Amino acid sequence: MSDDKFDVIVVGAGPAGISAAITAAKAGLNVLVLERGEYPGAKNVQGAVLYTKNLADILPEFWKDPACPLERYITNQNVLITSDDSAVQAGFRSDKWVNEPHNCYTIIRVKFDQWYAKQAEAAGAQVYSGVKVSKLLQKDGKVIGIETSEGDQLMADVVIACDGVNSMLAQSIGLIDEWRPDEVALGVKEILSLPRERIQDRFCLEGNEGTTYEIFGNITKGMLGYAFLYTNRDSISFGVGCKLSHFQQSKIAPYDLLDAAKKHPVIRRYLQDAKTMEYSAHLIPEGGYHSLPPLYADGFMLAGDAAQMINPTHREGSNLAMAAGMFAAQTAFEAKQKGDFSKAALSAYQQKIEKSFIMPDLEEHKDLEIKIEKNMDLVRVYPELVTHALHEYFTVDGRSKKDIQRSILRRVLKTRSARNIMKDVFGMMKRPDKKPSFWGFIKDIWKMRSFFKGM
Repeated sequence: MSDDKFDVIVVGAGPAGISAAITAAKAGLNVLVLERGEYPGAKNVQGAVLYTKNLADILPEFWKDPACPLERYITNQNVLITSDDSAVQAGFRSDKWVNEPHNCYTIIRVKFDQWYAKQAEAAGAQVYSGVKVSKLLQKDGKVIGIETSEGDQLMADVVIACDGVNSMLAQSIGLIDEWRPDEVALGVKEILSLPRERIQDRFCLEGNEGTTYEIFGNITKGMLGYAFLYTNRDSISFGVGCKLSHFQQSKIAPYDLLDAAKKHPVIRRYLQDAKTMEYSAHLIPEGGYHSLPPLYADGFMLAGDAAQMINPTHREGSNLAMAAGMFAAQTAFEAKQKGDFSKAALSAYQQKIEKSFIMPDLEEHKDLEIKIEKNMDLVRVYPELVTHALHEYFTVDGRSKKDIQRSILRRVLKTRSARNIMKDVFGMMKRPDKKPSFWGFIKDIWKMRSFFKGM
């Protein structure tokens, strides 16, 4: 390390950290990145889908770099709702996503993170791996640097912590406590090799097109979570994640859940003949808006998974992390120009987050998991009801369509009364922190109408 004093020290070489490093280095700041893993990406686990927009804000036209390890651009996105032996599928395929700039890509984090870190070095940042930051250095309550596990002390005007879920640095200065089991999920994932030609044929793909599947219902054995399947160039990323608190309650081992998911009658056909190359597990922030910690202190900012910046409803995390890292670096640059790294000066970071898509998206979906947790029948009962209903509807067995429809209705109402169904629908639409009202219900209906009208 060529200096003992830096403008910015970034802890963690994931999407948030490297985004901060590139932005700060391009602005002319002296930047150091310290990564605990043996190399960037060594300990990171993600599906992974990379959205174009936020990375392009940092590295314009990055997809034209032949060294950038993009797997496939996604043209086909699907949702599966599963019962024990069936699945209802809804999907969207568009040739509009064939054109550059593509909407998103599948990536393999081990490859991508190493490439991304090299872009930080090219911008002027120093990146060191295999370095564990043991604590923050403080003076008069202000963060002034870090100390490594080897005892090296390095000073900085600003430290940006992007050290992942359960950030020890943020905990050390009281910004967060250790996350509760209901604020994190545990994800397990495999990368399975499959020849490119098989992938093209099996998923009906052309060229470098890719497809994604988000899988809900019985696949998680009654726990709140979902599985995913993404196509890479010559492999498939498949995994499943559920709230840690649900794993604890159910006593289901994560690897058993993954194994069962791979054997589901619908899923096993996609994975047939694929060979496991890699297995990994990781905690994932799940608390979202309600768990957001303070994002800044004197000489300190927090970004990415460390700050619960994830939108599980839309499987978005790395794009929020990249945007947040960029905003943190911009704030550090502004603070450097003013010579003021106080908490008040760094509050501009919070303002940038609130004006961006990050905070509105987190707030919009903040109550979804709360609603589902209050009525787990949405996970345990409704998928079975829907698949049974559609099985009967599409089965030609000599009965009239009217008789089939009546039979479906009787089955549904036997399992779930009309009153309870309406209660469930109303419960998903109302805010948990507000008392239900007739006019509130009408307002929610009107909002839905306006939404679909605008599509």
